[in-house]
Amino acid sequence: MKVSVVVPAFNEQKLIQETLRRIKHACSSLQELGWETEVIVCDNNSTDATAVLAREEGARVVFEPVNQIGRARNTGAAAATGGWLIFIDADSHPSPELFRDVAAAISSGSYLAGGCTVQLEGFTSGWRLLVRAWNGLSRLGRLMAGSFIFCEREAFEAVGGFNLELYAKEEIDLSRKLKRLARKRQKKIVILHRHPLMTSNRKVKLYSRGEMLRFLVHNALSLGRTLRSSKDCFPWYDGRR
Repeated sequence: MKVSVVVPAFNEQKLIQETLRRIKHACSSLQELGWETEVIVCDNNSTDATAVLAREEGARVVFEPVNQIGRARNTGAAAATGGWLIFIDADSHPSPELFRDVAAAISSGSYLAGGCTVQLEGFTSGWRLLVRAWNGLSRLGRLMAGSFIFCEREAFEAVGGFNLELYAKEEIDLSRKLKRLARKRQKKIVILHRHPLMTSNRKVKLYSRGEMLRFLVHNALSLGRTLRSSKDCFPWYDGRR
């Protein structure tokens, strides 16, 4: 068994080294099983030292010139050689325990893909409720958070990967496509919850409540059309780090 970890990264020089160290530590739990692992960072047209720092940590770096997270994940997946893919955001830290649960899900033969619940670093009570709500919805609807997705490579390719028309919520679109494929193949999608993924709270710090509310209202009023514009999806693409 070989697992490829794909990390999309746009101007992540502040976080990429620590993230890769955490990923390498988590991969040790797979290597203990005799599995092979590789870590691929897709440099999504960064203007900082992201690629240099990723190589220093031993990752294989590929380049995607179009700044779009779904496209970066697809480019990383295309370079991968593993039979299973794990997508992890550059501001998120998996644990060895989470990877062990992923290995158990893969080994069972029952699952086509999956995700996990998340936990934000140092968040307030208001955000705590929001994260709990998402985790509940994720488990109930088997919707995968973009910060952590594992998937059989062949299934990922069969559904066409991430939708290149979307600049946000592309993970929800992928979740729905994989759920349909799983039903056809009599497989399941799982949301792991025993060991949540720790992810950065930087959007909470970098964007005001007013800015986030403006994005949500604009998206609702446009019936999702704003998701097809990088300018409208500014919390992901305006370069604030």
